Parts: sequence; C-alpha cells; structure tokens
Amino acid sequence: MARVRYERKYLVPNAAVTPLRKAIAPFVRPDTFAPLINGNPQYTVKSIYFDSPSNGSFFEKLEGFKNRKKLRIRGYDQQTSDSEVFFEIKRKLENRIAKTRAKLPFATALDILANNNRDAHLSPGTKEYDDIGRFLYNMHRFHQTPRNLVVYDREPYHGKLDAGVRITFDKNIRSKLLPQLHELYQDEDLKLVWPDHFILEIKYFTDHMPSWAASIVQQFKLRHEALSKYAEGLTCHNQYQTIIAS
Repeated sequence: MARVRYERKYLVPNAAVTPLRKAIAPFVRPDTFAPLINGNPQYTVKSIYFDSPSNGSFFEKLEGFKNRKKLRIRGYDQQTSDSEVFFEIKRKLENRIAKTRAKLPFATALDILANNNRDAHLSPGTKEYDDIGRFLYNMHRFHQTPRNLVVYDREPYHGKLDAGVRITFDKNIRSKLLPQLHELYQDEDLKLVWPDHFILEIKYFTDHMPSWAASIVQQFKLRHEALSKYAEGLTCHNQYQTIIAS
C-alpha cells in the first residue's frame, strides 16, 4: 500500500536559489543518494508521461479534478548498461499524493511495454509483478501512450528532525513532445518550461507542514500553486495546441 503524503509546490525565481539554500540549511541535510555537484546534492530526473488519445490526464489537471492519476516511466542521470527505471502511478487524492512504483532494468521495461510480456520477466505474487500489472492495466484500458518527456535537475534534502520531510529544488525543467520510449535518457532538443524559475517542493507525511518550512514560505512570500511539470511541459510547446485540438 502506497504511503500518502502532502506535497506543496512553489514557483520561485532562479535568483532566490542561494538565499533559500541558506534559509533551509539549519533544518535539512543533503540526500545521501545524491552526488555533490558544485557543493550541492543533485541528480537529473527523466520521466516519460503517458496520456490517452483524448488527453484525459492533461484536461483533468486543467479542470482541477481533485482525484486523478498519471502514468510515467522514470529514470535518473545518464543511461548505462545497467540502468534501471521505475514504472510509476502517481495519484492525487484531494490535497494529498500517493505513488506506487516498481523498478526494472531499462531493457526489460522496454520489452514489457512493447510486448506486454510481464510473465516472461517477473514472478507472480511479487510487488513488482503486481505494480507493473496495475500500470499495464491502466495503460491499455485508457489507451495511453507516451506524450511528454520531462527532464530536470533535482537538488534534494531531508529534514534533520523528521526524515519524512523532503525539500527539493527542481531546476532547469525541460520538455519534449511525443517521445519514443527508448528516448527516456535523451537530453537534446528539449525546451525549457520555466526559463527563469525553478520549483520548490515541500513534502511531508504529517497533517501540518513543519513550522520552520511554513516560516520560510512566509519569509520568501511564496505562493502555493498547483504546478504540473507534465501539463506545463506540454503547453510550453505552441504546436501542442494543434495536438490537443485534433
């Protein structure tokens, strides 16, 4: 069962990244899984989002549906011979987020998606088997195909007092329309989504945002927004208006 968490997003000018780092420093520690780049933890996130021919996920977001879900395949950094990716279903439940994910080698993932042959690679009854089954069920039921490749550089931190608190700076967010699945690790011909801004995300499992985080939000006069990298990553391409109308 996926844990349900709160997730708050803020669009922040790039010029504020250093002052924000200093403000959160007493309360967080760098994510130990992220290598240090120029003294800050960072890795690159690469996701292919799926949607139906009628762009159901896109329009549910635009129309503000309180309960919705998105399918995506996610990888990290550069492709290697042993790269692993995640099949993810991200659900929004009112003002909370739940996510299921299953990890597989990239080559195996491509084979399963192309040939729908989960049983050739996984044992029934395992978590991966069940989670990928849910992904494939939703993909085929709603005729979903790859619609948008979203790439960004994530600077991640965890709370010192509560490791369940997660702070991320998602920078240099960029997008490509209608990618092929094998293009997950591509980093060329991408368009910047928010050229002058990054997204600050504050994630936590308790009913209330930590008081120190709320104080920083107030100090920097940040406004909570329903930001979607998937949806904005589509609309930043002018030609996508033609795809939507078709």
